[in-house]
Amino acid sequence: MDQVFSKVGSYWLGQQTNKEVASVANEINSLSTSIEGGATWLVNKIKGKVQKPLPELLKEYDLAVGIFPRDATNYEFDEGTRKLTVHIPKVCEVGYKDQSVLRFSTVVNGYLEKGKLWDIDGIKTKMIVWIKVSCISCDETKIHVTAGMRKSRSRDAYELVRDGITVDKF
Repeated sequence: MDQVFSKVGSYWLGQQTNKEVASVANEINSLSTSIEGGATWLVNKIKGKVQKPLPELLKEYDLAVGIFPRDATNYEFDEGTRKLTVHIPKVCEVGYKDQSVLRFSTVVNGYLEKGKLWDIDGIKTKMIVWIKVSCISCDETKIHVTAGMRKSRSRDAYELVRDGITVDKF
């Protein structure tokens, strides 16, 4: 009788384990496909490709390292097309020391050049109302944010990576 219970218990435990493994696999698949480009990021992580931190990439392209919120750590950058896609866990706002505010969607796309991120989708700035940011460029002392019109700000305000504050909608 003990052998029967042992076999039944082993069979049941094996079935439960298979269900749990399948469930985790399904969650990973749905997460990977629900995030635009998430599968690419996941495959690169699995393959062991080392990706430099986002602030290092921004610094390499002469942009202020604190443009994006601190939790914007997952990104894809195609060196051929220069397309940058940054994944942010939640819609958030970042306030900078010059009192300016940027609002970020969960996915930010744009094209990266020396000193410039342009054709941006996924960032807004507060003027009187929230306006879509189309370009961010930097020189030695200023950061220029284009949102309908170009507004120059002190680059120092954007050199520190800051936490984003979660908001309800983009």
